[in-house]
Amino acid sequence: MSFHGPMKDETMSGTGEHLVMNIGNKQQSSKKKQKTIIRAAGGEVWEDPTLLEWDLNDFRLFCGDLGNEVTDDVLYKAFSKYPSIQKAKVIRDKRTGKSKGYGFVSFKDADEFVKAWKEMNGKYVGNRPIKLRKSTWKDRNIDVKNKKHHPYK
Repeated sequence: MSFHGPMKDETMSGTGEHLVMNIGNKQQSSKKKQKTIIRAAGGEVWEDPTLLEWDLNDFRLFCGDLGNEVTDDVLYKAFSKYPSIQKAKVIRDKRTGKSKGYGFVSFKDADEFVKAWKEMNGKYVGNRPIKLRKSTWKDRNIDVKNKKHHPYK
């Protein structure tokens, strides 16, 4: 028996990992599902697996007016005086890698979330003062939208 090509071929897709193993002339396929969160906004619906990187029970701030020089690390350090900070992320264009000018910071403790919001709003992070708001990411999840429209389901 001769074998041509790689023994294993792995490909990634947006909905999960798909592993194909070539054995002789036969192919065996198995799918391993990844959890994803279904989102809806602006009339569009999409899967967003990146939300699984965050604690689903966190208190999250939207940080606007970020300069191009602000990285995840710079944003995290700006809020590091609050012990319950969990994560900071600057949103970047997938194609160019440039900052989109906003990001998010998450906290475990609600009191520190409010304190950070009050104390850091308008403070300089990098070259610009940032504008903070409560993140509305949960409002865009499909299951949350359905509960809002159908409270008795």
